[in-house]
Amino acid sequence: LLTKCRKATHNMAEKKTANSTTTATPGGRPVRWVSFVGAGPGDPELLTVRALELIKGADVVVTEHASHEALVRAVRGLGDPVVDEETGEITEVEGAPIFLDGGFGDDEQPLTAAARGKVVVKAAKSGNRVVRLMVGDPFTFGTGPEEAQACVKAGIGFDIVPGISSVTSVASYAGIPLSDRQHRDVAVVSAAEARIDWSSYNDCDTLVVLSAVGRIDEVSAALIEAGRDPETPVSMTRNGTSTEQQTIVATLATIAKEAKAAQMAPPAIVVVGKVVAQRERLSWFETKPLFGWRVLVPRTKEQAPALSTKLRSFGAVPEEVPTISVEPPRNPLQMDKAIRGLVEGRYEWIAFTSFNAVRAVREKLEEYGLDARAFSGLKIAAVGEKTAQHLAEWGLNADLVPTGEQSAAGLLDEWPAFDEVLDPINRVFLPRADIATENLVAGLIDLGWEVDDVTAYRTVRAAPPPAPTREAIKSGKFDAVLFTSSSTVRNLVGIAGKPHATTVIAAIGPATAKTAEEHGLRVDVLASEPSIEDLVSALADFGAARRADLVSQGLPVTKPSQRRAGGRRRASTK
Repeated sequence: LLTKCRKATHNMAEKKTANSTTTATPGGRPVRWVSFVGAGPGDPELLTVRALELIKGADVVVTEHASHEALVRAVRGLGDPVVDEETGEITEVEGAPIFLDGGFGDDEQPLTAAARGKVVVKAAKSGNRVVRLMVGDPFTFGTGPEEAQACVKAGIGFDIVPGISSVTSVASYAGIPLSDRQHRDVAVVSAAEARIDWSSYNDCDTLVVLSAVGRIDEVSAALIEAGRDPETPVSMTRNGTSTEQQTIVATLATIAKEAKAAQMAPPAIVVVGKVVAQRERLSWFETKPLFGWRVLVPRTKEQAPALSTKLRSFGAVPEEVPTISVEPPRNPLQMDKAIRGLVEGRYEWIAFTSFNAVRAVREKLEEYGLDARAFSGLKIAAVGEKTAQHLAEWGLNADLVPTGEQSAAGLLDEWPAFDEVLDPINRVFLPRADIATENLVAGLIDLGWEVDDVTAYRTVRAAPPPAPTREAIKSGKFDAVLFTSSSTVRNLVGIAGKPHATTVIAAIGPATAKTAEEHGLRVDVLASEPSIEDLVSALADFGAARRADLVSQGLPVTKPSQRRAGGRRRASTK
């Protein structure tokens, strides 16, 4: 299927490039230009500002590594193309650039520098805006110079956007400084070179060796033979700067054995020198509390990204699985009437109990050509700080936000009773979901208010996730799952099944935790406050405590998904 996809994509690209309209200068000469962009060592957050700008505006992207297409789609907010498994035909999403593989040929073999140059030149001759993505930095241990020379020969202009080289960044992510006050000299060598005089590197404090994984036994033996101390510290880091990063530390005498035992594979960076010993104190990336944890995020498509961003900051690998889809109300007339009443001054208060309510009201006002000025003279209540923040982004300041519990109950505790003297109008506009409870309405009525309880949006169960994701949920391939509401619990179980017993369950509040327990799940983490920030922080604290416990026992640091099945009990449903 992968081969089909590549061939189909290549055919689509050639056809699309051939039919494209060539951009021209005022003088009529075609604009032929390539931007050689350093994509860094792997972490997309290490892209430069200029790289992001060019990727977003590219018509054609010539990739070098298998991860580059996904990187471009993430930067541009694009989904994956739809592939017909029977015919191999690809339906690309709107706004996607043409992708050309500049790293490997149809035979899955690496292209030579000359062949790569031909791919780039052919793409540039179309007159499209071409970005050539390259691992690390285009002019550091890559084929950037050769490809740029091909452009010069073909009369094609180019520019270079430097990227962060894996030579320095991977060592930094492993907690290894390549130089310090005592060790100033740094040398870089590729083990892929045919002949290397290892004795010339004897006096170098720090030696960085590239492409050495498959030859580490030869490299270490050659360095020892050339005069290096067999006890010299050595590190090997694979998949550097990604959440799959793995580092082993040994000596020149033992690194080959340790690498084999750890099943190390390319791409990896080897560092030789006394600076490696500092990793024990300076390791910062691989010791993040949720490093490498695969965390399930069952939220709406609109709400999941904020939670995922927070998880990534702790080293987790979030996977968003929408369990709820937010839809307009079946009958929009009720909402239309309420909006007219808002503009005509029918209400004293409007109460927002969620971000979705804010968005629904905003979208409805914009349908009428109105903006935040429609709220003039109206008092605004928000169920919590996050909802108030979304209102502030709209230019509205909430008059009432609970200082205690941020919930409907907390809002009721601080809501003023209706006063015939102080309140000219006794009516409240309450835009909510179709499944909202009646407690808030009843409480406001008890306080003397009349309430227009309006269905502003519907929450419906989302479609089931793909089969591999459902299997991962049930078989314990996820390390944790974050539940942000009772409905996310019910809907996830409904569309994908119960998370495995080894999966850490985190809940945003007591009500959500109760629902999880009612579904036979044992809650491990409970947020101190009902917010996604506190929920993720609570999970991070759990991960840090778990890691510290394993280290104190002298045990290897593993993820929850690496525990044997049956190691954890379900909550009792009795």
